[in-house]
Amino acid sequence: MFEGSFVAIVTPFKNGKVDEKALRGLIEFQIAGGTQGIVPCGTTGESATLSHEEHDEVIRIAVDACKGKAKVLAGTGSNSTWEAIELTQHAQKAGADGSLLITPYYNKPSQEGLYRHFVAVAKETNLPIILYNVPGRTSVNMLPSTVKRLTEIKNIIGIKEASGSLTQISEIISQCGENFSVLSGDDALLWPILAIGGKGVISVTANILPDKMFQMCDAAKNGDMSKARALHYELMELNDVLFIETNPVPVKAALALMGKISDELRSPLAPMSKEHLERLKSALKRASLL
Repeated sequence: MFEGSFVAIVTPFKNGKVDEKALRGLIEFQIAGGTQGIVPCGTTGESATLSHEEHDEVIRIAVDACKGKAKVLAGTGSNSTWEAIELTQHAQKAGADGSLLITPYYNKPSQEGLYRHFVAVAKETNLPIILYNVPGRTSVNMLPSTVKRLTEIKNIIGIKEASGSLTQISEIISQCGENFSVLSGDDALLWPILAIGGKGVISVTANILPDKMFQMCDAAKNGDMSKARALHYELMELNDVLFIETNPVPVKAALALMGKISDELRSPLAPMSKEHLERLKSALKRASLL
């Protein structure tokens, strides 16, 4: 159900509020570029600084803007189990196609704690659930054995993997079977992950180059790994520079330079340094985006 190129879409702000017009424009840009799914309210969407009302608003806008043209996989995770349940139920009411649930951050739960957290959320929703493992953000790594246990829950159907370990990702693919969707959470590793059996990506880079990310996933799906590899190297510089500072600072700056959003972030995120901004501009020019 969740395969191919999904975008971890930014949340555009204007004068401190969600910019609905810009968000709808970004979604149309994604759909035109071949993106198969929109992922609002993830890390890239600055979910940590959205109020519950804004969280629900962004998902509602995404669902309305997609209208069957792309799936909406709503970020509904939290480090509080009850809050994750509440956010997931709101996404279900809004009409999202699925839920993306990050491992609880800061708490540093055990593997048993992770298991119980996801089981508790899954029991309170009918939405398909994609787990999200990103140890660099959460300080906890969900092991393949825990993921395997969670595949026994009917509506847990995949994982966004951003551990950076191809060995770990290979173990998940091996243990969890063909019907479990393993999606890359790391743009720089997308091609290797596709090569070992991953089914797609939830991408930051797709915010600015949706067509290229779609083409890479589509090429791999059709067995054209030479084309996928060529796209991997073509995107290598951008995949690097978009993480030169904390995500989503560079990608929002890039979208602002492209004239698609205001370059507005939520505190405590700060604008890019002048030096890094110049590097970003140069990379965007080489990619013919400016």
